[in-house]
Amino acid sequence: MNKKLVSIEELDAKEIKKLVNLAKKFKTNNKISTKTIRNKTLALIFQKPSTRTRLSFEVAMRELGGNSIFLSYADLQLSRGELIKDTSRTLSQYVDIVVIRTFNNSDILEFAENSSIPVINALSNTNHPCQALSDIQTIIENKKNIQNLNISWIGDSNNVFNDFMIASLKLGANFSVSCPKRYFPNKRILKLAKEIADNNGSKLLITTDPIKAAKDADVISTDKIISMGDKNIKEKRKQFLPKYKITQSLMSKAKDNAIFMHCLPAVRGEEVSEKVIDGNNSVIWQQVENKLHMHKALIWSLLK
Repeated sequence: MNKKLVSIEELDAKEIKKLVNLAKKFKTNNKISTKTIRNKTLALIFQKPSTRTRLSFEVAMRELGGNSIFLSYADLQLSRGELIKDTSRTLSQYVDIVVIRTFNNSDILEFAENSSIPVINALSNTNHPCQALSDIQTIIENKKNIQNLNISWIGDSNNVFNDFMIASLKLGANFSVSCPKRYFPNKRILKLAKEIADNNGSKLLITTDPIKAAKDADVISTDKIISMGDKNIKEKRKQFLPKYKITQSLMSKAKDNAIFMHCLPAVRGEEVSEKVIDGNNSVIWQQVENKLHMHKALIWSLLK
């Protein structure tokens, strides 16, 4: 791995599989030496709210034998106009690894460019690689293998979606996405996805019809329709609801043993019904747990 993780695009299939296998080892308490991480310090810079990502990174670092420091964006000189490159060079003198959650992906790229220590993207406006990796781990745990699986994403083509689709296609899965035409995937991301699918012989479907996307799916995944900082609340609800809501009826179009995934937080009754998110096919709490183990794998890989 490089000394940064800004998007899944930076990882090849072999690296993704290696991280998943390492996370599974941490999960099953396989003995992995963490000597190189003891007494190291992880800094978390968060411009946006977080429950699972922040907590899992803090617990992961503690259980690996290191320390973590949470730095609210408002408490840093960044909020008063300090240049990102100056903050990056400063933190490089004090800590060993940085995790950043921010509105603009360009800020993370600039931070990483000027950093002499590893940098991890914990969510930006365009990417969420940590979530994608832990979701891939969850799929492999449930389905044993991801190659040739039919994975469907129904809902907004957002930051989580971008990395999840690219990761799935890199590992040889077929991928379907359904959303209103106005919210089709970013052109650059879609072009990259098509190239990866063609190289792997995978199928890629972009459609406005959720039933078509859900048909024979092994995995159905979604996310909040309204993301953090989204200003088009009324327009999005009008475009997405109720057509793209994950219901038992829509799940019935998938395979009988299909799993339902949601990265959380969820608006129950909006993008997914209570019966689906709490149903037997839902693996959302496994996703939550796997963030802890995947974050250990990332920290270990970047600091070993």
